[in-house]
Amino acid sequence: MIERSEPIAWVEADWPYGDRLRALTTTRAGGVSEAPCGGFNLADHVGDDPAHVAANRDILARYLGALPIQWLEQVHGARAVEAGQEALPRADAVWTTTPGQVLAVLTADCLPVVLADRAGQVIAVAHGGWRGLVDGILPETVAAMPVQPEIAWLGPAIGADVYEVGEEVLDQVLRKDPQYHSALRPGPLPGKGYLDLATLAALQLSGLGVGEVYKSGLSTWDSERFYSYRREGRTGRMATLAWLSR
Repeated sequence: MIERSEPIAWVEADWPYGDRLRALTTTRAGGVSEAPCGGFNLADHVGDDPAHVAANRDILARYLGALPIQWLEQVHGARAVEAGQEALPRADAVWTTTPGQVLAVLTADCLPVVLADRAGQVIAVAHGGWRGLVDGILPETVAAMPVQPEIAWLGPAIGADVYEVGEEVLDQVLRKDPQYHSALRPGPLPGKGYLDLATLAALQLSGLGVGEVYKSGLSTWDSERFYSYRREGRTGRMATLAWLSR
């Protein structure tokens, strides 16, 4: 028998649109998973006991009042899909115009990005790892949405002061656009540097006409209430969830 550990906890988007646009990131609090995915792991691809993942997703469903959740098979790519068109799309972003349809992406250091229009006609959520950001996940998401998004929320991700990357990553970021220089800073070792995922995403969003960007400012590395792949190696995943209120 699986013992259920509650309550769970999450971080909500700090923006003035909560009456019609809901966005939050879960933490590892609560849940039934055991180490190394201990707590409220919602990913079924990290070696966790499938029964524990299913139980955690059941707990989440109860908290959401049985609203339908669109999960993705994330591949660090740049495909954006409409919710409800496939059971489990191979994609890294999903959007909807249907109130009450919950969208989900899983992260443990990558940047979750929620996009919406102020009127609450459309909402999307994207998985923003460095590769997805370089390959165009945000412009692909904006292009897929039937209404131009005007606002964004950047959820918890690995902090810019600890996300060390190699020369190959640095070169790819700069080759994409030299203006992304402000998202990079030198590291202590030759050929190394630090990448600020939130700044990189904000620069891209500005160029896409998304002028109102809210940042959680929370680092997954700095707090054990979040899963962090860089800190822990094998670990669980949080979910960033977004939906239009009914």
